[in-house]
Amino acid sequence: MKGVVLAGGTGSRLFPLTKITNKHLLPIYDRPMIYYPIQILVDAGIQEILIVTGGRNSGDFLRLLANGRQFGLKHINYTYQEGEGGIADALALAEHFADGQKVCVVLGDNIIEGNIKDAADTFRKQADGAHILLKEVQDAERFGVAEVSGDRIVGIEEKPSKPKSNYAVTGIYMYDASVFDKIKTLVPSGRGELEITDVNNAYIREGTMSFSYLDGWWTDAGTFDSLLRATNLVAQSAPKPTDEEKAVTV
Repeated sequence: MKGVVLAGGTGSRLFPLTKITNKHLLPIYDRPMIYYPIQILVDAGIQEILIVTGGRNSGDFLRLLANGRQFGLKHINYTYQEGEGGIADALALAEHFADGQKVCVVLGDNIIEGNIKDAADTFRKQADGAHILLKEVQDAERFGVAEVSGDRIVGIEEKPSKPKSNYAVTGIYMYDASVFDKIKTLVPSGRGELEITDVNNAYIREGTMSFSYLDGWWTDAGTFDSLLRATNLVAQSAPKPTDEEKAVTV
């Protein structure tokens, strides 16, 4: 399975911070935001990774990440998204990179406490279809919301005013190679974008969507409030220096 990090867009909700840099290069505690989704993929045993970026600061990703040696990688692939076509439009750029294999897609502003290795291993054994991770939240209206019935998802509604559940679809998606054919059938939403929720609902109608619940905390970092929350969560979970380490720095 290959990995794709979607790190395009203009980050307009974080303006003016994003006036001079890409949102995914902003700091979350002690590391750039883009480090976290890459680490999610690496921790899941994925070594082939594509970064999809865009805008005026795309070259900064190459200067920051190079070939990913800091993650134990030998090489990182890059591609460029023109304009703002939405998440599914950005994912479509990964078709050549995927080369018929399954892909694990992580939105560039998604940060988790644990890892997705078990979910990734489960999907590797799944014959076809898709797998998404859900998380119970208090502000479900901000996300795509899954309606769950027993061991299956009935449907997903994007940013509903009256959510049918509190289970948000996290920005971590696993797809078989048919995802690219599904994207080609989409029509732009009212926002003028190709919606990833429409992709997920296509798998649900097909009966090939599986899911699991994400352990530990999860947050995005696309607004000022969630950017602050992400920083605080990472800071609180960061390992504290030992007395010996403190003594060395004095």
